[in-house]
Amino acid sequence: MSVVILVIHLMIAIALVGSVLLQRSEGGALGIGGGGGGGGGFMSGRGAANALTRTTTILAFAFFVTSISLTLLARNADAPSSIFDGVTPAQQTGTSGNGNQPANDAILPNIGTPKAPSGPEVPVSQ
Repeated sequence: MSVVILVIHLMIAIALVGSVLLQRSEGGALGIGGGGGGGGGFMSGRGAANALTRTTTILAFAFFVTSISLTLLARNADAPSSIFDGVTPAQQTGTSGNGNQPANDAILPNIGTPKAPSGPEVPVSQ
């Protein structure tokens, strides 16, 4: 359900950006170069501006509705609140082969303990 709303939300966002970019600025809406006068028909300069304004308003309203619904769906989801909530701790059943490490080889493999140097070590040249 949330995936469908998310896809619709993304399509609305793209359409909203497009409708905002198609609109003229305030200076251009005063009749400069767009047939600001005559008729008052649907596709005159003013009619197209009104249609884009209505489209932008409807898309903005739909964007807010999908945003709120996605928020409510995410809040009410059955997902754990933390990634550590779903992890069960490993049970210690004893010791591993060397006797001083717990048997957690599934989590941390036995890589051995580093040996301490017995004296100063000098790099060997080839």
